[in-house]
Amino acid sequence: MVDFMVDCGSFLPESPAHFSTELTMPIVKFTRENKEIEVLEGANLRQEALKAGINLYQGVNGWGAGLNKFLNCFGWGSCGTCRVRIAKGIENTNSMGWMEKAKFNVPIPDPVPCMAFIGNEETMRLACKTTIHGNVEVETGPELNLFGENFFS
Repeated sequence: MVDFMVDCGSFLPESPAHFSTELTMPIVKFTRENKEIEVLEGANLRQEALKAGINLYQGVNGWGAGLNKFLNCFGWGSCGTCRVRIAKGIENTNSMGWMEKAKFNVPIPDPVPCMAFIGNEETMRLACKTTIHGNVEVETGPELNLFGENFFS
């Protein structure tokens, strides 16, 4: 009979230093609310904002905020009411996915996200589809400039 002896010690790391317990804690600063929160790297912006008591559903230039708080897609990316502008640190977020691109570029059934996207193509995001990978500054409920130079150009 063959005897199989395995030295289990050879499979274990030499020291506990092989296991990293350090977690990166990026800071998200909400400029309108003048509030900063620490989140885990890879955290969802919508979930963390709601946990911190930040109102993401501010409507169009303040109108409809009460309705949007209850009539939203709850993080599926289909309503566009949680749009935010990343004022600083856009490189510290994930890249825009197909759902966000569709919401910002297809004006049917709701044209408001598309209108908000004009002139903010590099910084506008949906909070529900944004993950944080470093420090960012976020403007909630960005103003919709219907008469600005970018809208009719």
